[in-house]
Amino acid sequence: MASEHYENLLRQHRLRVTAVRLAVMEIIENFPHSDTDFIIRQVRKNLGSVSTQAIYNVLASLCDANLARKIEPAGSSTLYELRVGDNHHHVVCRICKSTQDIDCLIGERPCLHPNDTKGFLLDEAEITFWGICPICQSA
Repeated sequence: MASEHYENLLRQHRLRVTAVRLAVMEIIENFPHSDTDFIIRQVRKNLGSVSTQAIYNVLASLCDANLARKIEPAGSSTLYELRVGDNHHHVVCRICKSTQDIDCLIGERPCLHPNDTKGFLLDEAEITFWGICPICQSA
């Protein structure tokens, strides 16, 4: 049961188990790459009256605990996903903004190795591919 799994994850990360946290995690699991407005609508549909700030707080706490990942494609709303801990990338449709996961390009983190790191110790590469999705191509 997904709810039980999320309860365990929240407890492992020392976060209180609340109905709003569980609802947000289930929505993001079922609708990866959801924006905040969609998440808010779905939480309210499932739980009734929940403040916008409460949902923003849940999203922030999930990201801080590395239970969720926030992605910010240029020109798009902030999106959330539960796929964390791996080094995957994204492809975004220029027309409909549909976003999908793409596995790491080259081996292990950070996937790419620049010629000059400017003294930084690199641990991740965030890559966004842009194009036209199959649905928009056929339209």
